Amino acid sequence: MSKLKSKEALSDKDPKLSKKELAERREEITAFYKDNIPHLEVQADYEMLLSAIEKARAERMQAQMYMAQQYAAQKEGGQPSTPEADEFKAAMEDAVNPK
Repeated sequence: MSKLKSKEALSDKDPKLSKKELAERREEITAFYKDNIPHLEVQADYEMLLSAIEKARAERMQAQMYMAQQYAAQKEGGQPSTPEADEFKAAMEDAVNPK
């Protein structure tokens, strides 16, 4: 008996439409989607910008971690001195103790 009721409920919710009504409905749906495309394009641009910002932040954090590890290793005497390492050390000292 519940199957019969559910079939009746479906037939009430899904009325039979004529070809003209179906065409009108399709036009309404198409117009709705076309009207929303500019908004979705703006949202896509926004999401792409957020993604680029997050990527840049992650890369900056990774570079800072690498520099900190290199500085710590030099301070401990774990690596031989190179011109780049000396330049970095001088820059770090200048940053910590500005003149």
